[in-house]
Amino acid sequence: MGMRIVIAKPGLDGHDRGAKVIARALRDAGHEVIYTGLRRKPSEIVRVIMDEDAVAVGLSTLSGAHNVLIPKVCQELIANDMSDIVVFAGGIIPDSDREYLHSLGVRAIFGPGTSTSSIIEFLDIISERKNSNLDVGVGQDSGWRWI
Repeated sequence: MGMRIVIAKPGLDGHDRGAKVIARALRDAGHEVIYTGLRRKPSEIVRVIMDEDAVAVGLSTLSGAHNVLIPKVCQELIANDMSDIVVFAGGIIPDSDREYLHSLGVRAIFGPGTSTSSIIEFLDIISERKNSNLDVGVGQDSGWRWI
């Protein structure tokens, strides 16, 4: 059974082709996907996650603002008692910034050219971990992440 997943485009980035491709691939794999559309504030993204009762959020960023926008989403999730939400990211995120984002609870970062099957495999592992009551949420200190 699939998960409810929000795919979001935080900030002013106006390029959403990749986010739409991922959303469609996740739907085709049996997940229920809610796409937020372009130029969303972190607070708007968290509100959609809350309203849609999602278990995961994929953040797509190509603007270079990932070290500002992704932390804000993570912080707002935790502040709103949504520490169990799985956060993953994709887009142009340099290797040098990934450890910082992982330290915030981002469980996976997918760069350009990542196959959709890799993202689906990640979500399958997330489902298994959740079913086994293992921590995978942004505010849960499991230390686990997708490599």
